[in-house]
Amino acid sequence: MRPRPPVKGRGIVSGTGLIVMCLAATLAALVFSLWPYDGRPETAPGALSAQTLRTSYGPLSALDQEFLVKIRRAGLWEPAAGRQAGTKGTTPAVRAAGRSLVEGHRFLDERVRGAAAQLSFTLPDAADDQQKQWLATLDEARGEEYDRRFATALRLAQGQVFPVVAQVRASTRNSLVRDLADDATTTVLGHIKTLEATGDVDFDAVARDMATGGTPSTPAPTSVPSRTLPPPAFRPPPER
Repeated sequence: MRPRPPVKGRGIVSGTGLIVMCLAATLAALVFSLWPYDGRPETAPGALSAQTLRTSYGPLSALDQEFLVKIRRAGLWEPAAGRQAGTKGTTPAVRAAGRSLVEGHRFLDERVRGAAAQLSFTLPDAADDQQKQWLATLDEARGEEYDRRFATALRLAQGQVFPVVAQVRASTRNSLVRDLADDATTTVLGHIKTLEATGDVDFDAVARDMATGGTPSTPAPTSVPSRTLPPPAFRPPPER
């Protein structure tokens, strides 16, 4: 029985098939990398998705957009609270914290509105209902109770936005958003420090609301220790 003669071109066909498979795998990888723009759900902070907007400064992810809105929203109610603290605060530290909020958000609001204009992104132009209600709650307080409510609520607000700023700074692909995140990091951290310097922050309430993801709530007067007051001046007993 004579052996079969070798089939010509078998090696060529196998090599061509391998090349075709490699090209197909490369094309699939390229398509997969572009998939986020076509509706793939986000799996990490800053991931691209159907909500991502294309801009000349880089993609504007859903997280980037949330960041822009949060900075704008903060600028629509925190300066009002700061001005209120300037007149209702009972200590220089509370009034100084109020001025810090006004000045910081004047700067950030100008920056976020400028960035949004360049990105063709629409920002809110009014405080939301929760923010209006919170301002009304502050308006009802007086004296040291006002100081405690102001410092605790505004400290909580800074704590809620600070992680978003950090996530955006770490993950954004947009150069304008990156620059704004740098400014927001400095400003928000400054606000945290000035609010804590008042001595009126209820850290238990802040930790509780941060853990539950709740909105600023009115701290109970009994949950906040009163300020340490100097001992009363000595008075001699009345003469009999």
